[in-house]
Amino acid sequence: MQEIIKAIEESAIKIKYLIETGDTGKSESENSTGDTQLKLDIESDEIIENIFKKIPSIKAIVSEEQEAIVNLHENGKYLIAYDPLDGSSLVDVNLSVGSIFGIYENEFNAQNIVASVYVVFGPRVEMVVTTTDVKMYRLLNGEFKFIQNIKLNEKGKLNAPGSTQNCWAPFHKQLIDDIFNDGYRLRYSGGMVPDLHQILLKGGGLFSYPGTSDKPKGKLRQLFEVFPFALAYEKAGGAAVDGFKRVLEVQTSHIHDTTPCFFGSKTEINRVLEVYKKNV
Repeated sequence: MQEIIKAIEESAIKIKYLIETGDTGKSESENSTGDTQLKLDIESDEIIENIFKKIPSIKAIVSEEQEAIVNLHENGKYLIAYDPLDGSSLVDVNLSVGSIFGIYENEFNAQNIVASVYVVFGPRVEMVVTTTDVKMYRLLNGEFKFIQNIKLNEKGKLNAPGSTQNCWAPFHKQLIDDIFNDGYRLRYSGGMVPDLHQILLKGGGLFSYPGTSDKPKGKLRQLFEVFPFALAYEKAGGAAVDGFKRVLEVQTSHIHDTTPCFFGSKTEINRVLEVYKKNV
């Protein structure tokens, strides 16, 4: 595992340089879900794959930017699903973006996730590693240094409501309105990594990306985005659900499956469960 984390650190330093100097334009290709790929997406993906290829403990990898699983080392122990540059469309306006890594054993599914890592590329580069607990590191003078352990409070103050609002179910809109009416503050950049990172560091709140009329199964991808953050939130003392059950109980039938998801401290997540179980 330490070998993998060191590999992620190496990729983060290279992606940081790529973000600072690379072309933010669109490529002529699409990823597996039909999104037009930015050149930064493709180059970040190549950086990570080339580094992972050198790690014998990695059996196989799958990237959000690729169609299929890539087998690396037959005797490896770990499977890694990763989003090389989540929120890459925000780079050209200089907002924070990130990389997300889910580390699995045996199969790519929620039951087999054993660790996760995400990196935030903002004014500072920070890496959060989840194993038995949640630790944050910061890039200082070319090296990642331990900064703090992360724990969520029982109740937070932030509300980050994602997805297209005119496609929300009426009861979901009412839930979000009620949370704001209770004094929660809007914090939403459109980048999953910085928004979830902010809630973790500020002690709690709610990030939601529900199923909607245009995307009933949500937009965020299970293996690359949802499961890695679900593990982090649970280990930090919070919770992650799909509206009815733990996200880490959601079944995966295809590597690019999506799911509705809610991440937060326990008070907010219990509120989501109460509303969804009453209305669906």
